[in-house]
Amino acid sequence: MATPTVAPLTFQRAPNMPRNCTFDAHDWQILSQYWHPVAFASDIADKPFRATLLDETLVIFRANGELVAARDVCPHRGAPLSQGWVENGNIVCPYHGLAYGTDGKCKHIPSQEGGPIADRLHLTTYAVQQAYGLIWVSLGGGTQPLPDFPLWNTEGFQQILPPSIDINASAGRQTEGFIDVAHFAWIHHHSFADRTNPVVPKYTVERRGSGLRAEYVSTVSNFPKSMQHRAPDDFPWRRIFDVDVPFFARLTVQFPEEGRLAILNAASPVSARLTRLFVPIVRNFDKDLPLDDVFAFNRQVFEEDRAIVELQCPEDLPIDRAAEAPILADRSSGAYRRALAEIGLGQAYVR
Repeated sequence: MATPTVAPLTFQRAPNMPRNCTFDAHDWQILSQYWHPVAFASDIADKPFRATLLDETLVIFRANGELVAARDVCPHRGAPLSQGWVENGNIVCPYHGLAYGTDGKCKHIPSQEGGPIADRLHLTTYAVQQAYGLIWVSLGGGTQPLPDFPLWNTEGFQQILPPSIDINASAGRQTEGFIDVAHFAWIHHHSFADRTNPVVPKYTVERRGSGLRAEYVSTVSNFPKSMQHRAPDDFPWRRIFDVDVPFFARLTVQFPEEGRLAILNAASPVSARLTRLFVPIVRNFDKDLPLDDVFAFNRQVFEEDRAIVELQCPEDLPIDRAAEAPILADRSSGAYRRALAEIGLGQAYVR
């Protein structure tokens, strides 16, 4: 069945785009409609938290049990609210003490007790929600669905949240690298793969909705090098990649003895050339082993990726496949680029 095409959305430049935005205006408008992770849920406690998404600086806070994301600017005199505090259910500006409620409205001006409060004293707030141990924000109102990660809340699976990783590269380059299977032998030969086993067996890619599914079976073990003795000879390592545009990919790996490991690769576009990578993980085996080992292995793998992704040229992921020369192992990459084109993203993410 032919994959239905999605007509690219058209936008005019938004007046609320961040100053000095590094993205093409058209692409920024499209990306703003999606949910992106900006912090760990555990980061948002009793103090305001500062984050950046699509060049917009945000303040995230909780008050009266409600989660709030807003532009990190007090509309009175432009001070950063992330330097303030939460008190009596309001976020308080550190400059003049103005207090704003979870609805964004100014509730109190200390210097004018009982005086009028102008409607303009209102925060710019954004759609925000918590899922998979992360805080997700959509600058454009959250019109697109949140990426699905069904195993996160499945009984019998351990939830693991490794530290985030900052990558000086575009989110598109990082996401494509995550679903690339031909680089295992060359980039990950120290962590889990083997340069004497570089061949990529033929694999299938199916377009699904706004993304794709790729199923890849090989003899490349997913155990760390220190645990390779646990890999049975000739075990068929099945890896399933489920990708959603723009920058989300789920990898499910079938381990011996009915083991399952799943990773959500959530690449958050801080700016056009800076990505903050969040990777929630679940597994149904080795649940009694120290998590420090999981964190160390995860860091090693993604640092190996980071070292090469930061050097790729052009820095932005070319949507036009003719811009680079594909090989047979690039089936998933080609499908991913076509999916990005179908939601209307241009040939580059920056001006």
